[in-house]
Amino acid sequence: MGTADAQTISAIEVTGNQRIEADTVRSYMVLKPGSELDAAKTDQSLKTLFSTGLFADVTIRREGDRLVVNVVENPIINQVSFEGNSAIKDEALDGEVRLKPRIVYTRARVQDDLKRIIEVYRRSGRFAATVEPKVIQLPQNRVDLVFEIKEGSVTGIRQIYFIGNRRFSDSRLRSEVSTQVSRWWNILASRDNYDPDRLVFDREQLRRFYLSRGYADFRVVSAVAELTRDREEFFITFVVDEGPQYEFGTVDIKTELEKIDPELLRDKIKSRSGEMYNAKMIDDTVEDLTYAAGEYGYAFVDIRPKINRQKDERKIDIIYQINEGPRVYVEKINIEGNVRTLDRVIRREFRIVEGDAFNTAKLNRSRSRIRGLNFFADVEITQTPGETPDRTIINVEVKEKSTGQLSFGVGFSSTESVIADVSIAERNLLGKGQFLRASAQASSLTQQLELSFSEPYFLNRQLAAGFDLFRVRNDFTDFASFDTEQTGFTLSIGAPLSEYAGARLRYSLRQDKIGGAPSNASPFILAALGSDVTSLIGYRYTYQDVDDQLDPHRGFTFTFLQDFAGVGGDVTYVRTEGEAQYFYPLGEEVVGNLAIRSGYIDGLNQLVRLNDRFFKGGRSFRGFETAGLGPRDQFTDDALGGRLYYIGTAQVTFPLGLPEEFGILGNLFTDAGAVATPVDKGFGVLNSNSPRVTVGVGVAWDSPFGPIRLDLAKPIVKEDFDQTESFRFDVGTRF
Repeated sequence: MGTADAQTISAIEVTGNQRIEADTVRSYMVLKPGSELDAAKTDQSLKTLFSTGLFADVTIRREGDRLVVNVVENPIINQVSFEGNSAIKDEALDGEVRLKPRIVYTRARVQDDLKRIIEVYRRSGRFAATVEPKVIQLPQNRVDLVFEIKEGSVTGIRQIYFIGNRRFSDSRLRSEVSTQVSRWWNILASRDNYDPDRLVFDREQLRRFYLSRGYADFRVVSAVAELTRDREEFFITFVVDEGPQYEFGTVDIKTELEKIDPELLRDKIKSRSGEMYNAKMIDDTVEDLTYAAGEYGYAFVDIRPKINRQKDERKIDIIYQINEGPRVYVEKINIEGNVRTLDRVIRREFRIVEGDAFNTAKLNRSRSRIRGLNFFADVEITQTPGETPDRTIINVEVKEKSTGQLSFGVGFSSTESVIADVSIAERNLLGKGQFLRASAQASSLTQQLELSFSEPYFLNRQLAAGFDLFRVRNDFTDFASFDTEQTGFTLSIGAPLSEYAGARLRYSLRQDKIGGAPSNASPFILAALGSDVTSLIGYRYTYQDVDDQLDPHRGFTFTFLQDFAGVGGDVTYVRTEGEAQYFYPLGEEVVGNLAIRSGYIDGLNQLVRLNDRFFKGGRSFRGFETAGLGPRDQFTDDALGGRLYYIGTAQVTFPLGLPEEFGILGNLFTDAGAVATPVDKGFGVLNSNSPRVTVGVGVAWDSPFGPIRLDLAKPIVKEDFDQTESFRFDVGTRF
């Protein structure tokens, strides 16, 4: 209630407004016509009008019993543009700023957008970037806003220091963190610029490194980045506290679940008593025990390693307690990052679907199958809570990679100067997972035209159907004095037999011509000249149980196939081939591989034609030329091919100490085996089924231009009539 001398406002007049209606201005005010004039309410009205962001200035004055409100409107933005930017495109910056055309301009909003642009450049490693906003006045109280940008160079890393490390040197720890010191030769690297998020990741990398080497009390005290005065580089300093080194003490398994016998799970324990403590072994053990529990029928288990640290003895006792966990179901599966690949192509590889009981083993298997598509550079699967405690959401984030491939190979040998081939293929046609290859290979050995197509889910079922049309000319005149021409087609269909096994049936019809032999060629070759039609049916059985289908570190694969020729045509035979491979981790990123390959062909009372025999060497037996080992004419030195072969390989693949992003691996290998024909022991035939042995080294580089492989091999056991090849080089280009 007002005092006796309080003045009543008869009217509120608004001046200075251009776009905004006077009633709109009055609606923001606390004071109204008919209310008493009050200093507090006047001040509140001023604050309310300013807070709208519509006005650059507001004044309120009294004229008699009238209140006059004078406003200066903020301009409207006509256009927002960027100048001076090249590293970051306009579209990216436009998505960051809040100011847009037809939005009211205010200095506060400009400053907010300026900070956002600076942050974008900092995230890209450009801490020297500066941004200056310029305002261009236009008629009708409109403005153009221009952000003038000086991007500066990428802010590199001058040096990385470590304080408190006694057990490991600075150089050793630098190799463990992802951040790298800037060097001129790191033109292909992207980790030599400062990134705050990467620094957080590096703290975790250091922690994992020390925990895997027995330092259970390790901690990163601080990680500090200091910008140099020229704002072009950073000094990174990690202060660490290593603590003592521990070893595993007592290790045991306990559970009250009826179907699980702890004694049967002890081989799953990676952590052994007396060995150096390694936190990664604990995580791996929990994962393996979870998987094993799933195989016993427990989809919901809670495995908690109970750790008892004995500081005086520097031992850590661990008890893996296995309990039945809370029941959790899959509420939803979200897929992100697939730009080309259709969602259904990814979803059909899942071994678990929405509504199913959550199962870690099936989830890991799903990730392996998705990676096995070879469509993605990275596949990350995470979980988030669902709408209720018994629901979980599975988030799949994929990073697509090029699935087209233009590849060519080059080889050098002691008898031929260059061997080359070219082909073009698309593994993920139209994002549907279909395979299409058009091959036009030309080399000193092969001229080939081929069109192949495969649909992995024919008729929306787990049936892989496909066809091949081909015309191939193999020029064997350099080592066998004949050439062959094959023209025909193949139809195939396959289906899974189990989670790890599958079978494929095929029918092939082709015409084979053998010719090009000079009159002084081997009698065996001259007798084989001519043309025949081959009609065959065949099958292939595969079994694959590996941890990663593209880059296996652990597991086993097996392939067995047979072809039966004689379903019509002129040729009869039974050809049988098999391959088994075993992968086992020998250390951090060190993988051992054992492989056995063998084959045999029986002509069923008919001579096996030369073009149906086995010619091995080159890629299939390193250290020997293509068809460099096996039966050979004693007088003409022509390769005659073999009716049987066996090849064993032992190989160790390891990193070369270079940055992981380079994708360069080394390998040591030995190949042993033979190609022979049991019945060709007559006059003039050099033939031996005794094993040949080669040893060698190789380098494989997953380069930006495509996969590159170099092999240097030397035969240490061979026959005098074998043809050797010491060096081979292969390169492929992806698109």
